[in-house]
Amino acid sequence: MTIDTFVVLAYFLFLIAIGWMFRKFTTSTSDYFRGGGKMLWWMVGATAFMTQFSAWTFTGAAGKAFTDGFAVVILFLANAFGYFLNYLYFAPKFRQLRVVTAVDAIRMRFGKTTEQYFTWASMPDSLISAGVWLNGLAIFVAAVFDIPMEATIVFTGIVLMAMAVTGGSWAVIASDFMQMLVIMAVTITCAIAAYFHGGGIGNIVDNFQGNFLVGNNLNYISIFILWVVFIFIKQFGVMNNSINAYRYLAAKDSENARKAAGLACILMVVGPVIWFLPPWYVSAFMPDFAAQYASMGDKAGDAAYLAFVQNVMPAGMVGLLMSAMFAATMSSMDSGLNRNAGIFVCNFYQPIFRPHANQKELIIVSKLTTIMMGFIIISIGLFINSLRHLSLFDIVLNIGALIGFPMLIPVLLGMWIRKTPDWAGWSTLIVGGVVSFIFGLALKAHHIETVFGLEQPLTGREWSDLVVGLSLAAHVVFTGGWFIMTKFFYKGLTVEREKEVEKLFENWNTPLVSGGDEQQSLDTAQRSMLGNLISVAGFGILAMALIPNDPSGRGLFILCGSIVLTVGILLVSASRKKPEAAAETSAA
Repeated sequence: MTIDTFVVLAYFLFLIAIGWMFRKFTTSTSDYFRGGGKMLWWMVGATAFMTQFSAWTFTGAAGKAFTDGFAVVILFLANAFGYFLNYLYFAPKFRQLRVVTAVDAIRMRFGKTTEQYFTWASMPDSLISAGVWLNGLAIFVAAVFDIPMEATIVFTGIVLMAMAVTGGSWAVIASDFMQMLVIMAVTITCAIAAYFHGGGIGNIVDNFQGNFLVGNNLNYISIFILWVVFIFIKQFGVMNNSINAYRYLAAKDSENARKAAGLACILMVVGPVIWFLPPWYVSAFMPDFAAQYASMGDKAGDAAYLAFVQNVMPAGMVGLLMSAMFAATMSSMDSGLNRNAGIFVCNFYQPIFRPHANQKELIIVSKLTTIMMGFIIISIGLFINSLRHLSLFDIVLNIGALIGFPMLIPVLLGMWIRKTPDWAGWSTLIVGGVVSFIFGLALKAHHIETVFGLEQPLTGREWSDLVVGLSLAAHVVFTGGWFIMTKFFYKGLTVEREKEVEKLFENWNTPLVSGGDEQQSLDTAQRSMLGNLISVAGFGILAMALIPNDPSGRGLFILCGSIVLTVGILLVSASRKKPEAAAETSAA
């Protein structure tokens, strides 16, 4: 067994242990799906950050960084923009909804019919995205360990299910925080190595193959600008709507939700330069690296980050990077698993089939649903793996633009435009589906070239960017316009529905403050358990300095392990401090 294989297997066992340790925190569906709404800001912030992060960042996005330089950073800055608005306004509002799943809020806003539409319409987006992330991970594993991608997809999916089923959202969010630390520590270490090996950022940029700022394969800069504008619009919608509020439903109160958003924003601003410095280095000094990964065919460019680690970093670092890749993918997937299972059980199974089911039955069904969702994700990952000619970067953006974005419009606008009929919610979904078909599937490059009389044909990159931009623009104009138009048909709601809507907006505007001895004890337990786990991980990484390497290589492991260990020690220390007197207000 190689050292890299040993490191990855040890990390897998560590993740399963997290699920086992946090199993006692789960006694109800609220605990299973949102940690009972009792989690500290740094745990919630980590999971908010990690849901926008996966192995795709180091495959599809790294491949984009290798070919087009700084352009890929724009997507992550758009994420940071969304999180910043979360911090300023939306995050505490979402926590104040006081619901178990995001679709609960949709039911209160638009009624039971729209609840069912969203229950089933919201699942494909996250399930397909999880399949893409799983496929991105398989690219790494296949290249490093010479294991078939299909076997990687199945094995990783099963380990993921074991962790999510055992501990529910407590295990998911706790592992997200630890995985965030491992990823940031590993990537900071890799970025430092790239910086010094490349002679500084300036030298790397000067030697980059092509235009570093906007990338290559562009005839019309206006298309790139359009793409940038609508990527920011898209990520604003993705981050600031009630259906994605599940990130903050786990926070113990409004202020912790706000702090969580602030943490995610900071990480998303700092992260891209750290993550993409290695693939920029590869473009500058290893432009022909893809020949090493000829077996990956058209996706060989997605191995740019891996090529850097294999060729520049010390022995053993590939295993640590692989652990980070597993962490990134699993954190995104398990959040999707947990969310989808929660929506199915709380918004379909219980209200439709078993309205009087007890908590024990619902927990069992929740775990069975998590397993079912896991197998669906594995199947999607296997299918995407068969589409070898498609770019992972383009797949992710198109899923968001064509499937995800139209669903966000009614739930975003619905919190600002109150006087709309209940059918405004589900009818907007239908309009969005039609718009996605026309602008995402039926519209072809030659249509645009003919209509605008373009002298040069659109390149592959330009058409991919244009599909995303046009689709998003069409949804803003037509799908959003349809929802706004429905207010002219508003004739009031039933007394029962009016009470639900009134309660929703009352919750939205009422701050939530946590407190009490029980919450303080739970806070201490969170710090203590995670602090000890993270400290063990830190010592494990420090021990990798014993692997035969030159002094600089050993130093990189010491740096990486010290980052992780320091955070673990700080958490353990915080758990031993005497808690201050708590307010006697409890969270919903």
